[in-house]
Amino acid sequence: MSKVIHVAAGVIKDAAGQILIARRPDTAHQGGLWEFPGGKLEAGESAPQALARELHEELGIHVEHCEPLIQIRHDYPDKSVLLDVWTVDAFAGEPHGREGQPVRWVAASDLGNYDFPAANVPIVTAARLPKLLAISAPTEDQTSFCRNIHSAIDKGAALIQVRQPGWGVEQWLEGLEAAANICRQRQARLVLNSPPSVVLERCADVIAGIHLSAVHLQNDGKDWRKIQPGWLSYSCHNPEEIRQAEQLGADFITLSPVMPTSTHPQAEALGWDVFAQWVGSAKIPVYALGGMDPGALLSAINSGAQGVAGISLFAD
Repeated sequence: MSKVIHVAAGVIKDAAGQILIARRPDTAHQGGLWEFPGGKLEAGESAPQALARELHEELGIHVEHCEPLIQIRHDYPDKSVLLDVWTVDAFAGEPHGREGQPVRWVAASDLGNYDFPAANVPIVTAARLPKLLAISAPTEDQTSFCRNIHSAIDKGAALIQVRQPGWGVEQWLEGLEAAANICRQRQARLVLNSPPSVVLERCADVIAGIHLSAVHLQNDGKDWRKIQPGWLSYSCHNPEEIRQAEQLGADFITLSPVMPTSTHPQAEALGWDVFAQWVGSAKIPVYALGGMDPGALLSAINSGAQGVAGISLFAD
């Protein structure tokens, strides 16, 4: 295998949350496809330094703030690349194609309408996912359930995972109708954790995806992509489960427990060092789960995670 080419790329966001993409020249590798602007690191450069240089050369902007989003290694038939991707949320100047390349601002939800190189697929997912993923606290009371969803959104969560293992079908249907209305009004999205099949069939058009436990990483005989075409995510606890989730086509995962947690006191916490090591080998976005507190987001981002997930972190 040839030497890995280290590339810094930027998911550049404007004040409205739109993302800037550029079209690769037809004569370039993967020519004609869209990409997130950036370029190769030069000797002695860090990824942020290379990104700032490349974005000024390509787009005429000066990066004022960026933070790590995701690292992806991808092996093409003719080369291997390490995409070191950063979110750029503050910059000076008006982006334009200084090298004649077409550039375009697009809504994050519309990124799937553009053709990107294969290595960019997880980046598109990461660009669309929020930093905060709230998991609903178990409850039999629908009022409490709705209050907790409002609380999670108040605390910044834009993705809500409904996990209610004790609910029957009627409770699921009632709860999801209420949750869907809340999320529609407050611009959040819903994913369902292992819902009954009849619930999934009836509610497929109001959810963004499904989340499955690690048990489903073994062959359960179901093609979840056909059952629900939205996001597919899994709970993972070790590198082998991460690999299995990737092979099953997961869009993202949760990895736990990062820190000690009262809900699973017998489970050994990974700690941030091990978490970062395992995330570093993942090829899809990863949320840190387990013992998360309000100060954990920065540690998660610096460890390569998409963000943090939790129950008590967001509960009312």
